[in-house]
Amino acid sequence: MLRIFRPRTAETLAIGSIVVAFVVLALKYLAYLMTGSVALYSDALESIVNVATAVTAFIAVRMSAIPPDSNHHFGHTKAEYVSAVAEGVLIVLAAFSILRHAYFAFLDPQPIAAPVEGLAINAGASVLNAGWCLVLFRRGGRLRSEALVADAKHLLTDVITSIGVLIGVAAVALSGILVLDPLIAGVVALNILFMGWRLMRDSIGGLMDKAAPEDVMERIRETIATNAEGAIEAHDVRSRLAGRVTFIEFHLVVPGSMDVAESHRICDRIEAALGEAVPEAAVTIHVEPEEKAKHHGGVPIVTELPKHPRR
Repeated sequence: MLRIFRPRTAETLAIGSIVVAFVVLALKYLAYLMTGSVALYSDALESIVNVATAVTAFIAVRMSAIPPDSNHHFGHTKAEYVSAVAEGVLIVLAAFSILRHAYFAFLDPQPIAAPVEGLAINAGASVLNAGWCLVLFRRGGRLRSEALVADAKHLLTDVITSIGVLIGVAAVALSGILVLDPLIAGVVALNILFMGWRLMRDSIGGLMDKAAPEDVMERIRETIATNAEGAIEAHDVRSRLAGRVTFIEFHLVVPGSMDVAESHRICDRIEAALGEAVPEAAVTIHVEPEEKAKHHGGVPIVTELPKHPRR
């Protein structure tokens, strides 16, 4: 049976992301106005993307919490992958925008005004971002929300950007070498570009029905093997991920003499165990008679057929 996590918990986190994004954007833009630093301007520009991704994550969480209906029999959980892909695209666009501003600042470097005050404000915004990023990673991972985890990854890129910006502006203020400001901003932009590509790659894998990681698959196989007493074997064990839900299906071979009620009890036992081993698992089991056994590639359950008295 498919179990949906408490949507209001995820929604609250998504709303919190929107609030934090607006506060951080205001702080970073204030730091830019005070200093005129192209690096701080780029950091503020990247924060605009934070707002967009936070709103996207909220929409995705709301949509993924909608239960299955007549047109979406398996629910709406893949909406979170769409959100993650969109966030990856926005991260890449922000990186190119930062590179553009860094290039023009490199051609015509400008002195930085009020660096101490600007750095202090930018650092405060970065601390706020880092704290919320940690919250999203922990809670988003626990809730298995792809949208919240993607939002956390994006905030991580923002924190990394801000660290690079702080170093760059401090170096310019201490050394007087103005060209350091756009150079460091450009290096950080390249790192953001890589992280955005990686986020899109992982999210597209989910849209393409990527299987569960091998450690999860091994846990699935072990759970089936240890909870299928009375059956012969399980084979063709497959999985696919859709947001926080892991869809699992396999064939369970039982003795031909076993009645339907007994085979159903075995299936119930396996489903319950898989629900404990793999949170938010949706399990489909196809019961087959003993002549369908596949000893090669299957998950052996017992080595010989047990005797089952007819009821």
